[in-house]
Amino acid sequence: MTEQKHILITGCSSGIGYVTAQELRKRGHHVIVTARKQKDVDSLLADGYDAFQLDLADSASIQAAMEKILLSTAGRLDVLFNNGAFGQPGAVEDLPRAALRNQFETNLFGTHELTNLVIPIMRQQGYGRIIYNSSILGFVAMKYRGAYNASKFALEGLADTLRLELYGTGISISLIEPGPILSEFRKNAFALYKENIDVSASFHKETYSAMEARLQTEGPAAPFTLPATAVAKKVIHAVESSKPKIRYYVTFPTYLFAVLKRILPTTWIDFLVRKVG
Repeated sequence: MTEQKHILITGCSSGIGYVTAQELRKRGHHVIVTARKQKDVDSLLADGYDAFQLDLADSASIQAAMEKILLSTAGRLDVLFNNGAFGQPGAVEDLPRAALRNQFETNLFGTHELTNLVIPIMRQQGYGRIIYNSSILGFVAMKYRGAYNASKFALEGLADTLRLELYGTGISISLIEPGPILSEFRKNAFALYKENIDVSASFHKETYSAMEARLQTEGPAAPFTLPATAVAKKVIHAVESSKPKIRYYVTFPTYLFAVLKRILPTTWIDFLVRKVG
């Protein structure tokens, strides 16, 4: 039987966070979940989770949530799965500074702040696992996803550095790198696109029409799309294995580009992602 662990997961209103919480709870773990909106927290509470409101773009929210979370675990935390994130679509030249800042507040700065609150607890325990949900876009950039690309590239840089700095502490660092996964990601991205991108004034407005169609597509919008359970399986390994991996690829495109990135010149990679992006 798997030893029960106290596991904190951010961004559990739907998709990867919600499904991963379900799968870990089935395996007997104490799963603590968070969501940005109180209505989603209420829904998670109704499902029987220890659930807390946590907005990664708000330091006060992070601090308040952590105080309550540690009370629920008697001060212990074995695993942190940094899953909460969103994507801001749009050409780089169309991104307002505020939109780019907002992307980083959640995907990087809030995740960083939460992680730094957890590290001292794990140091004291002499054990812990920190898992980051990154992306194929954390190591391969694709068009019209510049804000998200940048946030995930930065996240991977912090995670790789942290792994070096925590060597010998008993705290492991793992990166999950999904490709296309069924979730609410596109729906949320489309809302931000409409809010922050001035299409009428953009050089890219003709291209945006195709992007809008993709963002509004129900179900899989890209080949090799997998359900969120594919990510959950990788997280389970990172949580329970005696030797968690540094990187977990998910979906065929992620495996493929991880190999191609090592063997092809950058100009060839650029040619390929122009075709598929």
